[in-house]
Amino acid sequence: MKNKWYIILIPIVILIVGIVLILNKQDIDLPVATESSPVDIMIGFSVDSMVIERWKKDVNILKSNAEALGYRVEVTNSFENAEKQNKQIVSLVDAGAKVIFIIPTDKDALGDSITYAKKHQVIVIAYDRMINNANVDAYVSFDNVLVGEYLAEALIEKVPKGNYVIINGAPTDLNSYMFNEGYHNILKPYIEIGDIQIIHESWADGWREELAYERVNQLLEDGNQIDAIIGANDLLAEGIISALSEHGLAGKIPVVGHDAEVSACQRIVEDKQLMTVYKPISVLADGAMTIAEKLMRGEPLVYTETINDGTYEVPYIKFKVISVNKDNMKETVIKDLFHLEEDIYRNVE
Repeated sequence: MKNKWYIILIPIVILIVGIVLILNKQDIDLPVATESSPVDIMIGFSVDSMVIERWKKDVNILKSNAEALGYRVEVTNSFENAEKQNKQIVSLVDAGAKVIFIIPTDKDALGDSITYAKKHQVIVIAYDRMINNANVDAYVSFDNVLVGEYLAEALIEKVPKGNYVIINGAPTDLNSYMFNEGYHNILKPYIEIGDIQIIHESWADGWREELAYERVNQLLEDGNQIDAIIGANDLLAEGIISALSEHGLAGKIPVVGHDAEVSACQRIVEDKQLMTVYKPISVLADGAMTIAEKLMRGEPLVYTETINDGTYEVPYIKFKVISVNKDNMKETVIKDLFHLEEDIYRNVE
């Protein structure tokens, strides 16, 4: 009788063990949510301001890219106030951001908030504007010296001799100095032999076009002969061309700028601005997001050079820029859908 019970129990035990093993295996194979799942990660984007057209594009593209990957994105706008931007960066850290992209309003004013972020193991990426003495994890931008070289080269080709005016960007923006380096790389030999004279060079606080307007207008009212003008970006070029228009000189004195704003592209096809420099923002935004993910995974960055922030050597990942004029407008900004053809040629019959 006892032997019969053993015979009955053996298959029951085998069945129970098999069920347990199956359940255990199922448990192992089930996906488990972790802290590193994109849906649980917040990415912050601290922006200088939305006044410049291209920052709106950068924010929209980077936000869309991050959200498509499952990340949560918080965007703050400091309205060109460094104190406010410091507070916003701290708030992003406290809200749980794992990565913060920063477009600084002042290259020298964000050290405290970035130190706070780094103490909380937050990855900080300087986005298209460098931050001094902050030891950010990476600087992601374009070849800014090349931007300046392209502007000067276009003017040299058009006006190899004469009086030049340079309206630099904001002195609080390190990019302004990099653009300026590019101008002078090209202009220096022409200045040294006396073919070109820089009759005025100044800096525009906050990249304000009204300052460019005022300075060029004053030069003209004082009777200065101007043969070519560099505006550090298209907003400054707009102010410059407004001054020229009031003196009947728009289109007669070559003006250059950069950012490929739609208004600049319109002025180019209308022969009021000589050229601009196009920065493929989607490439920059894609690259920035890729770098952020690598840093979150602890993977090493691949970069060819560093940039000194005054104290530290920071990985500098740079992307190419494109010189744009009336002849290649359709093959560049229009082909890339950066602007629509009908918008650019709106005022051209």
